Amino acid sequence: MNRILSIGEAMVEMSQADQPGLWRLGMAGDTLNTAWYLRGLLGVDWQVAYLTRVGTGEFSSRMLDFLDSEGVSTAHIRREADREIGLYAISLRDGERSFAYWRDSSAARRLADDPAELAAALAGCRLAYLSGITLAILPEAGRANLLAALRDARAAGTTVVFDPNLRPRLWPDTQTMCALVQAAAGEADLVLPSFDDEAAFFGDAAPTATVARYLASGASQVVVKNGGAAMAFGGIEGDGTVADLTPEAPLDTTAAGDSFNAGYLAAWLSGADCETAIRAGHALSRQVIRHRGALVPAALEAVATRTSDRPAPA
Repeated sequence: MNRILSIGEAMVEMSQADQPGLWRLGMAGDTLNTAWYLRGLLGVDWQVAYLTRVGTGEFSSRMLDFLDSEGVSTAHIRREADREIGLYAISLRDGERSFAYWRDSSAARRLADDPAELAAALAGCRLAYLSGITLAILPEAGRANLLAALRDARAAGTTVVFDPNLRPRLWPDTQTMCALVQAAAGEADLVLPSFDDEAAFFGDAAPTATVARYLASGASQVVVKNGGAAMAFGGIEGDGTVADLTPEAPLDTTAAGDSFNAGYLAAWLSGADCETAIRAGHALSRQVIRHRGALVPAALEAVATRTSDRPAPA
């Protein structure tokens, strides 16, 4: 069986319900979102697992029960008796989101404390996925452990995929964030940045500049998300631009990039070329941002319906 390991922080998500004054409780987190969408897109010959740490309280138990019920393996999730999972709340204005977080003592901050556990979890993986948020929540020693484990796994044949997901509030300062994200990208086979973040913190003038910078750092392939506008890609699979993507007016942009990553990876792992995978990622992301919250079953259903409606090749 092909195995995917997604690494990061799973959190309780509070989002505004349709009725004023009510909030809806869910489970989410950037790398968890991508794992959940991958599980929904890939067939039974794929295993999708999540690596994190959680607590022993009710919300941590709910998180584990949720992942089990959704078919995401929890075999590499360890429980910490003195900590709990984090929580965040989403506020929306004109479809754009802002967040309030409660995560300073999250159990996930210990996810890379044990190098032997990391090595065991990564052994034999076809693909390992992480983000800049994964790195940001870790102490310096944990970050070094994780990058070393990924380096060893990559040398053994694991494809390492990295979304920079730049969130300066999680870092000591923007200079540290940019330096460590750039270094981590250099250890990856595929980097999936978002142009608006890259322009804001690295000063990139165009998506092609983002591609060039990450390739120069050592990444093998780069695909730059661009909010429905023209997307650039480059690296060992060739260079190009996809400029005819249909934009979508968002109801909620939560998980837009995370779902794009899942759509792209599912298509790419199934043999699609880079441009076709970009279109698959965009199609899923368009569906996701039509709904509230991070995990949208209706988006997966819509993509599956579109795929099944396509005429068979002649």
